Amino acid sequence: MTRVHNRVNFPEELAIRPLLPRDTYFICDLGNKQQLAFGAEAQREGIETYGIAGRVWEAAYLVTSYIDHPSTWEFDPPLIDEHLAAHKRVFLELGSGTGIVAAKLAQAVALSGRDLVIATDLPEVCPLLEKNLFVTPQGDSTNTQVTLVRPLSWGSYDHAIDIVRELKLVDDPSGHEHGCVTHIICSDLVYFPELLAPLLRTLLHLTSPPSISIFELQPRVIISYKIRSLSKETPFWSAFGLWFSFEPVIARRIDANSLSEWQRFGSDLGGDGDLAFIFVARRRPESLNWTIPSEDVDLLGGVGARGTCGKKSDETFETLLLMGLGE
Repeated sequence: MTRVHNRVNFPEELAIRPLLPRDTYFICDLGNKQQLAFGAEAQREGIETYGIAGRVWEAAYLVTSYIDHPSTWEFDPPLIDEHLAAHKRVFLELGSGTGIVAAKLAQAVALSGRDLVIATDLPEVCPLLEKNLFVTPQGDSTNTQVTLVRPLSWGSYDHAIDIVRELKLVDDPSGHEHGCVTHIICSDLVYFPELLAPLLRTLLHLTSPPSISIFELQPRVIISYKIRSLSKETPFWSAFGLWFSFEPVIARRIDANSLSEWQRFGSDLGGDGDLAFIFVARRRPESLNWTIPSEDVDLLGGVGARGTCGKKSDETFETLLLMGLGE
């Protein structure tokens, strides 16, 4: 295969290996089709051609367990609000990479017959998504009715708005419900410092008019995240919390005789002591009136948040850590 040269997906001294599910996940085995798309050999080929985008990362397995879990587990908040069950749902994933999360979402939403999954990544990574999501071992196309692949470079207003415009032109079978993003999925995206501001900017693009209207419920943002370097990653959360309210997903076991205690859903995913979370967030309503700064350094510094030009930060993330939710 020809290597896709990109400094984001091919950082210096890149040395990564395929990652397979572990027993700590609900989904311990990949099916035959998923094995071909996301198994060890597929990841080796993906890494060679697409760099870090070709590997399945730890938080991806965590969020797939949130999407598809045994009936003996209960989550708060759940992935799907019960009051939205009768409405069209559109799941847009940022930085989809191999597409394993989008594939699991497509399996779940295909049962409804009206929902849609949009997998996005850099334009040069979209061929990997199309291969993994659409092509069967026999070379046939699949999932094309419930899944779209679209380019979305973080920070690109044009890419985000192109997707929104396309959704609003999609006819709904009911004749009265156009497409709008209801869920934004992020899995293992908070890592490189230079990408933190573009990621936040895209989240703001997708939760601001014209992406949403004042008559629509704000999209729910689900972020599956593994801590790797707090000093490098905390600036994202300090800025993110100014524009979004967020909370960790908690879970408990249910059996015929008892309920276990609620606990944070996430664990030492890599066996190296790093912590993992799934956060569920919504845009702060008052922030729709704030001016989003054009400079990345100002966005991460809190400029424009709370309607003022001064620098500021949010402490939600640090408070969650201090409260012991990461233990």
